[in-house]
Amino acid sequence: STLTRNIRHRRGEKVVINVPIFKDKNTPSPFIETFPNDDGEAAKASKPDYIYMDAMGFGMGNCCLQVTFQACSISEARYLYDQLATICPIVMALSAASPFYRGYVSDIDCRWGVISASVDDRTREERGLEPLKNNHYRISKSRYDSIDSYLSECGEKYNDIDLTIDKDIYEHLIKEGIDHLLAQHIAHLFIRDPLTLFEEKIHLDDANESDHFENIQSTNWQTMRFKPPPPNSDIGWRVEFRPMEVQLTDFENSAYVVFVVLLTRVILSYKLDFLIPLSKVDENMKMAQKRDAVRQGMFYFRKDICKGGNTVVDGCGSAQNGTGTSAEEYTLMSIDTIINGKEGVFPGLIPILNSYLENMEVDVDTRCTILNYLKLIKKRASGELMTVARWMREFIAQHPDYKQDSVITDEMNYSLIWKCNQIAQGQAECPELLGVGFNKKQSGNKTDS
Repeated sequence: STLTRNIRHRRGEKVVINVPIFKDKNTPSPFIETFPNDDGEAAKASKPDYIYMDAMGFGMGNCCLQVTFQACSISEARYLYDQLATICPIVMALSAASPFYRGYVSDIDCRWGVISASVDDRTREERGLEPLKNNHYRISKSRYDSIDSYLSECGEKYNDIDLTIDKDIYEHLIKEGIDHLLAQHIAHLFIRDPLTLFEEKIHLDDANESDHFENIQSTNWQTMRFKPPPPNSDIGWRVEFRPMEVQLTDFENSAYVVFVVLLTRVILSYKLDFLIPLSKVDENMKMAQKRDAVRQGMFYFRKDICKGGNTVVDGCGSAQNGTGTSAEEYTLMSIDTIINGKEGVFPGLIPILNSYLENMEVDVDTRCTILNYLKLIKKRASGELMTVARWMREFIAQHPDYKQDSVITDEMNYSLIWKCNQIAQGQAECPELLGVGFNKKQSGNKTDS
């Protein structure tokens, strides 16, 4: 409640979340909601053909799947941060699991934009709706959004979006020996105000405690998070991969985590390069949230992903050098092509992971488990298996109470949650989601015997 109040207070008004409604056969056109107890704000902020929400809980009440990696050095962490940033929209679309909001069927499959709007504490001035008078900056994004700059030297030339920074902080960091890329990253984080502050944490020894930094760092919710070591700790430099949607079963969640973990190993071992202009990553993020983006969407992706060439990865040549970027470096690809490959176009991430595994000493049981994980990712990417979002849509569409009007009744909602719980507990099969032959032993749930 404190966070909700503070966001609303700083913004100067309620947050506004408008999610496009899915237009079914009997959905009113235009779809317009009525708000009986409205004080006038909802009527003003809501839009025709959109589902309206007005509080932080509508976003932060969502679930997600995140994984943190420790790097061997700061340079490796920065390299991983950049490379994984381009993968974020791809894996988000692959893990899509959020199609319904406030009892309606929406036209999006992922939570990202909903959470982004739910914690958007920017004032009207910062959003560019009024001239700057009381605030210092125009800020282009919510504090919950995709990253705004690459951190590694090889990523610098792809930083093609405007970056708002606190110039005083930037100059102080430069003076203390921090390089330009890292200094502007930190100075960008600090254009935000704290959202919460505990009285006992105001006066701290900043040489030995990082609470003041973490207060800002932890409320900049981006697709990737660059995590410096805490003071007086043996914890190293880390990066956090944050875009994934949570799945119904432990098996699915494990599959997505293992896929990303293996990808980090391959990126470092083969020195892969996925970098494209950040503006294209932002476009990919918008595409990834659309309904059935995993099958219907096209995503900008780098064509040549091998730095200096690598014989292990078929179809890779030498990466282009220089300081400029070229539109020839990347092209639009389907997620099926990106994940599974297409002859003459792109080698595919799964085939690259398989090549990596073939050169590793892995015991039979572990190898079998990993291959089952990768099979799930492979089939989700090809469309052979449904995403959770698509499966949920099918479930509601086939429910006997559904009137093809985009409305989910309490009874329908209960039926869906009941079915989800059965699948999660391994008490019901779901071949269209998990594949034929999937059983309780694969689910990894504690209830298995």
